[in-house]
Amino acid sequence: MRASIKLGRVFGVELGLHYSWFVIALLIVFSLANHFHEVNRGWGDDVIWAAAVLTGILFFAGLFAHELSHALVAKARGLPIHCITLFLLGGMAQIEKEATDAKTEFWMGIAGPIASAVIGIVLLTLALASGWTWRAEPGTPGVAILVWLGYINLLLGAFNMIPGFPLDGGRVLRAIIWWITQNADRATRAATTVGQIVAVLFIMYGLLHFFGRDVFGGLWMAFIGWFLLQASTASRTHLQAESLLRGLRVRDLMSTDCPHVAGNTLLQHFVDEELLRTGRRCFLVMEDSRVIGLITPTEVGKVERDRWPVLQVRNAMRPLDQVHSVAPDTSAMEAIEKMASEDVNQLPVMSNGQLEGIVTRGHILQVLQSRAALARR
Repeated sequence: MRASIKLGRVFGVELGLHYSWFVIALLIVFSLANHFHEVNRGWGDDVIWAAAVLTGILFFAGLFAHELSHALVAKARGLPIHCITLFLLGGMAQIEKEATDAKTEFWMGIAGPIASAVIGIVLLTLALASGWTWRAEPGTPGVAILVWLGYINLLLGAFNMIPGFPLDGGRVLRAIIWWITQNADRATRAATTVGQIVAVLFIMYGLLHFFGRDVFGGLWMAFIGWFLLQASTASRTHLQAESLLRGLRVRDLMSTDCPHVAGNTLLQHFVDEELLRTGRRCFLVMEDSRVIGLITPTEVGKVERDRWPVLQVRNAMRPLDQVHSVAPDTSAMEAIEKMASEDVNQLPVMSNGQLEGIVTRGHILQVLQSRAALARR
């Protein structure tokens, strides 16, 4: 989930919003305005809407804090953090590598619910200190905001502890099974299976409510269940791929006979004679017997077609110093994850500043398919 709007960095972690976030943000603000109107009919419309907007902003700040706690634990354990993104169903800390031991997985998983619980307790304590009493409706907008945020953060922490992978509770379950069995693959299989069961239960519960005339609530629960089912299935697929590619390094998969093209070749000629005729998708751009960049259909597509006859390949290529690379001893799984995170289909393989070859997503997937076919026999 890539951030569409970047908000900046906190503790070195990039924060961002996906466009789908605006849907849930509007729903929450309108829902809060309706709630505040129902329980505090003496408030004016300006007060109600101001309280709803402020509460919505603070709610999402709490979500950021929840995800940031995951990211900070991962960072402390030496795992690289890509970013934190808020989207339609909440937030996601994009950690580029999986935990390498059960202890790291446990603390990464439980950090978020602990953060939400602490925030909830602190907010409810402040509300009590302001004169609010249990089960009483808050009398002022400030106390109403504290009470709603307190309860919702406690619920957020509790919901995330449901043992359905990839929810935080599912990660905690995976860590516990991993610690008991000393087998990460078995732990992941068990946790994803539980996650799929939980997801199906969410979907069934949502459909029952939908046909019980709670249309919006039922659809929302079913949608959450569908999302969890997709995420659990993707996690299982990732595990299978990791198992099939285990032991393979980039040097085993890279191509050393990469096709090349001169930098002064006209782009139109390159498209007609190289891209379309050979079917190859990645070419090294050469100048004075050295590699100066890469060119693929992606780079060509960024140039207006009417300029192809006059521009040279060097004008459209991606310079080598701007291309993310991998070392020959990088694992195949790490290489394909890097391609996914950078949204590229190939990576140059560099060693001591020299280009050793090219590793492509297509080649890795072909090897993966071949190994999967043999594993089924």
